[in-house]
Amino acid sequence: MSKIDDIVSQMKINPGGVRFADLCKVCDHYFGKHRQGGSSHRVYKMPWKGDPRVNIQNEKGKGKDYQVRQVLSAIVKLEVYHDSTK
Repeated sequence: MSKIDDIVSQMKINPGGVRFADLCKVCDHYFGKHRQGGSSHRVYKMPWKGDPRVNIQNEKGKGKDYQVRQVLSAIVKLEVYHDSTK
């Protein structure tokens, strides 16, 4: 199992205990380079219509638990999106 898979597994088990650096690694892996920097927020663009972004922010070295759940949801949606475009 890869490091990214290990982090995603931990995110599912404990969304409130995810280090921000690990959350960034997962987002960079699945969503590509973030489009905003220089602040506590990172914004990732999604390929689908509607709400086409994921926003994460650093809170004392951890990711916010509701944002971790949003990232997990976006990963599932991204996998479905890619399957439907094949």
